[in-house]
Order: sequence, then structure tokens, then C-alpha cells
Amino acid sequence: MLVSDKEIKTTQIIKNMILIIDDTKKISTIQQEFNAMFPYLKLEFFKHAHAIHQGNPKKDMLNSSLTLKQFRSKHTKGKLEIKEDMKVSDLENSFQVLFGISAQVFRKSAGTWIETSVTDDWTLKQQNDEGKDLSDFMKSV
Repeated sequence: MLVSDKEIKTTQIIKNMILIIDDTKKISTIQQEFNAMFPYLKLEFFKHAHAIHQGNPKKDMLNSSLTLKQFRSKHTKGKLEIKEDMKVSDLENSFQVLFGISAQVFRKSAGTWIETSVTDDWTLKQQNDEGKDLSDFMKSV
């Protein structure tokens, strides 16, 4: 039996994760959990919030050994669902609005980490795939 293209249905499985946010959690733990799903991305946390398509000064980056209690003023406990089709700006905004945490996504690019501020409207999957492609290309050169 022949099947036409119109009859073929594809199912796209979207990966997601749940981060538990509470005052006892260390920045490094959140970073490790996030990086396990997105190996070519990393989260950094800063003293102050930033606007979409804007970065943060490096001097405002927080040490990864800090617990959340040590730097945030909003001590809300909760869960943050992160989906690979979520835009970078939406993730960063969720950290800020829900938990009072200023987060910035970085992408691996040719062996260095760059802020994704210019591409905040990309999804996490697009960012991660771009990081992988750049890393694979650099390995082949």
C-alpha cells in the first residue's frame, strides 16, 4: 500500500526539564542541571537585570558558589519548566519575574562563551544547535 505525503504524520517531541528553585540551591547546581540538557549553552547570573538584546557587565557576574538566598531579594520557591522551543528572552524573563534572578544565556562559539543577547529571540534549541555546529566545524578545521 502506498502512502501519500499528506497521510504521513510526524510527531515532534519537545524536550523539557524542570528546575527546582529555592534559597538553598547553589548557582553552580542550576548551571549543571541546565547544561546537562543544553551542552553548548550555559547560564550565568548577575547582580542586575538586563533588557532584551542587552548584555550584562562582567563585573556584575555572580560567583557560582553562591546560594540563591545570598543574592536575590525575592525568595519565592517554585519550579521553572524549560522547554527547548522556549526563546532565550522568555527564559531570562521567567527567572527575573518569577524568582528575582537576573540570568543570561551564553552559547559556546569556537571555544569561547558568548552572550546570546543579539539572538535573544532564538529558541534554546536553535542556540544549542548553533553552538554544536560551530564546535563541530572548529574540530574539523
